[in-house]
Amino acid sequence: MSANPRPRTTLVASDLDRTLIYSAGALRLTAPDAEAPRLLCVEVYQGKPLSYLTESAAALLPRLGAETVFVPSTTRTREQYRRIRLPGPPPEYAICANGGHILVHGEPDEHWHRAVAARLAEESAPLAEVRARLLATADTAWLLKERTAEDLFAYLVVERALLPEGWVKELAEWAGPRGWAVSLQGRKIYAVPRPLTKSAAMREIARRTGAERTLAAGDSLLDADLLLAADHGWRPGHGELADSGWSAPHVEALKESGVAAGEEILRRFLRAG
Repeated sequence: MSANPRPRTTLVASDLDRTLIYSAGALRLTAPDAEAPRLLCVEVYQGKPLSYLTESAAALLPRLGAETVFVPSTTRTREQYRRIRLPGPPPEYAICANGGHILVHGEPDEHWHRAVAARLAEESAPLAEVRARLLATADTAWLLKERTAEDLFAYLVVERALLPEGWVKELAEWAGPRGWAVSLQGRKIYAVPRPLTKSAAMREIARRTGAERTLAAGDSLLDADLLLAADHGWRPGHGELADSGWSAPHVEALKESGVAAGEEILRRFLRAG
């Protein structure tokens, strides 16, 4: 007697910030106050609420985790990711540091991280060189913070209104030939090695779980590789991808923006999964 066929598995890899969860400044609540959706806080930082989703979205997340292999896929460091408390059981897998770390039941897979670090050393300029460029060209008039993340990439926190026009473009033109990409997300400017991708980590998790189909969502240029690698994807009506008019045949551009887009993305995942 032949064995029963293995159930079809769908892997859902979704960006978090400005895709599924939103800071107060990114909510984009446009309805009258009395009609605004109820919100659930899913992250507290230094004793203050930081990130939210709608209560309707919160009710969808446990279903998504039960019906698919749900993989939060973020540029956040492991420490920053662990501040988030999404509804439902903790996901078995998570992607942090833009693919630099895969967490398995909350613990980093060191073999994966060593392999990523080796590839970065071969294919990209050193982090120290890029960081030096950031510090040399940034102006204290608009620079609020400078950070490195997991010894993998660098980012600046800036006063967006004071950021000179063309500065990010010039940085990207300098970084490109050195194997780095630049992304502006809200008040943060990221400089990330091109080989450091969420898509590579997603493929590895799909291999481990036997996933036959992959779905993805994201809002920034750092999510483009993830969306392109998935079988189907969605992007919200805000963010770098929307602002640049980025598109792909299998990626749907949603009309919703802000926290409403996060809720709609979850509904799309469930319908497609």
